[in-house]
Amino acid sequence: MIALNKSKGALIKKRIKGSVTGWVFIIPMVFGISMFTVLPIVQSFYYSFYDYDVISKFDFVALGNYAKVFTDKQMAKVVTNTLFFAAVNIPVVIAGSYMLALLLNSKLAGIKAFRVIYYLPCVMPAIVGGTVWSYLMRYNADAQGLFNRMLESMGLPAREFFYAENLTAILSIVFMNLWSLGGGTIIWLAQFKNIPKELYEAAEIDGAKKFRKFFSITLPMSTPMIFYNVITTFIVTLQFNGTLTFAPNGGLGNENATYMYGLKIYQEAFRRYNMGYACALAWVLVLVMGLCTAVLFKTNKWVQYDD
Repeated sequence: MIALNKSKGALIKKRIKGSVTGWVFIIPMVFGISMFTVLPIVQSFYYSFYDYDVISKFDFVALGNYAKVFTDKQMAKVVTNTLFFAAVNIPVVIAGSYMLALLLNSKLAGIKAFRVIYYLPCVMPAIVGGTVWSYLMRYNADAQGLFNRMLESMGLPAREFFYAENLTAILSIVFMNLWSLGGGTIIWLAQFKNIPKELYEAAEIDGAKKFRKFFSITLPMSTPMIFYNVITTFIVTLQFNGTLTFAPNGGLGNENATYMYGLKIYQEAFRRYNMGYACALAWVLVLVMGLCTAVLFKTNKWVQYDD
């Protein structure tokens, strides 16, 4: 028994000694995640119960900030814009990137070069992309953007794009997001490569044409990635605040036409210094996204896995 205990102790020491190097390598990552991700999350939850202005005010208000979320007069406009943006952007981005991936999955000469070209906008920093689009869609009688100059050259009236005072501004943002479809395309291409070639070979033997193979093999076998992209695109869309880089009035748009939930959090935290209220807004968003994600997981029977 004593010999057995000694052998177990020696084995444990050997395993600990063998894992020291691994722990040393991950310490910087663990420290970074703890300090810059976990700690801010905990702090934001703590601050959400206080009237905190970052500088001097730090008064406990219990659920006051959460109650304010449902009484804030701006929230009706913010929620309407966000839901409209999500309802249009999510299907457009998913369907657009999927169709683009189908095109780039073709066996054509030079197709790899096209894959690189379509992915390049994703490498560009968001602020640079926003600046570029602000020039392309500029609506100004003295200095129109490129798109409006093209319309005027064809005898068509200039468009307001994201300078509009209605939902047209958000549709312009959806159009702008087509610029970065290449990022989702990479994921779809990886999914296409995982579909067994034997399925296509068997379908060809049975006389199946391209459309039949697409609807009977490609699309069903893509449903796991469709499910993943729906969830991630939904989460990214709800917290979108990219209008800061191009829309007028500090990203709010004219008549708050582009004022969405992610921008509301930014405005309250860093322009109005209502940090406690901003944290409450963020946690309400987390709760909504969590509930919606749970519903999606409960209704995922349409997903076709390999097994």
